[in-house]
Amino acid sequence: MAYLGRELVIETATAACSVALIENGVVVAEIHEVVGRGHAERLIPMIAELPGGGRADAIRVDCGPGSFTGVRVGLAAARALGLGWGVPVTGFSSLALIAADIAPAPATLSVAIGGGHGELFVQRFTSEPLHPLGDIASLKPEAAAAMLPDDLVAGSAAEAVVQLRGTGEARAAEARAANLIRLPADLIALPPTPIYGRAPDARPPG
Repeated sequence: MAYLGRELVIETATAACSVALIENGVVVAEIHEVVGRGHAERLIPMIAELPGGGRADAIRVDCGPGSFTGVRVGLAAARALGLGWGVPVTGFSSLALIAADIAPAPATLSVAIGGGHGELFVQRFTSEPLHPLGDIASLKPEAAAAMLPDDLVAGSAAEAVVQLRGTGEARAAEARAANLIRLPADLIALPPTPIYGRAPDARPPG
């Protein structure tokens, strides 16, 4: 992972509202709460509770996929702080951050979380180093279970996938901001734009 002095990490794409300060590869402070839908109310106060009010030389923000509202809350805060502080803002994926919560991890693992409309967001990863084995997909649970061959599935929908598949292990891993230190440089340098994981519900008239 490439570091830019002190970094503020923001995660609001999942049920967690999670922030961390990382300096030279070391987590110097973190606040992690499972808030469900309270991101908009909790995020800025959480950042303010960090040392120095969370002031950092760079900002990393979870771009999704996950909650549409949560993704937008995190990105809006990151962009505003980046503009106010005059520091760069880059993004990362919620699924990669969840994969980083599994330690020690098997050689390959899968992540599955709720994706709305009865679908799941899923992606497979290698663990050493942590890297995607394919693109993010939004699938019905049955299709996700058929797609994910790994023994270990992590994330909020892991148990559902393993039950449908009838084999393997499920772990309810979380998207914790402090786990950014486990992500390689290329996975934390995404553009700070939403990763919705599927096409928008609204479509322009034909």
